[in-house]
Amino acid sequence: MTINSNSIHVSEEQIQILEFILEKNDSLFQILKDIEKFNLPNYYVGGGAITQTVWNYILDKPLNHGISDVDIVYYDSDLSEEKEIKYRESIQKHFETNEFQSDVTNEARVHLWYNEAFGKEIKAYDTVEEAIKSWPTTATSIGVRLINNQLIVYAPYGLEDLFELIVRPNKIMIDKKVYEEKINKWKQKWQELDYLEWE
Repeated sequence: MTINSNSIHVSEEQIQILEFILEKNDSLFQILKDIEKFNLPNYYVGGGAITQTVWNYILDKPLNHGISDVDIVYYDSDLSEEKEIKYRESIQKHFETNEFQSDVTNEARVHLWYNEAFGKEIKAYDTVEEAIKSWPTTATSIGVRLINNQLIVYAPYGLEDLFELIVRPNKIMIDKKVYEEKINKWKQKWQELDYLEWE
């Protein structure tokens, strides 16, 4: 498989290790292989499922341990909720026998509902990469996709924290309360991680 990364501070060796680990998670890798069929505009499979698969591999846990769903994010300038729902329903139907639920989000629309959901106004994202860059921790700010057997990786903060099992807050979007709630949940599943305090 050819490997490519459009991320800074990510080595070829790190990408090869990431590929090696992800291929071992059959349920996740099936999503990576099949999602290309839907022709989502500028999409990634990202966040927790990628990060937690790596944690589980390094910590010698079952690869699906603690993974609740798989985030599939994309960027479509068509802001209609109906189109997003159509994508979501067709993708979830396709993967209905997969072990993981698919959480499908058009990042171009997030600003329209974020305040109601989380009590905070945010500006519209300009790209899906901008959205990934704002995710709660450096280790989970990652997106991957498989195009013609080529692994594309977006990791704006590199992969060092991921492979070193460091949970570091990314303060672009979240506050201390959200971060602490998230890591308290994670500590029940991955107590071995190095959780950094909010400073």
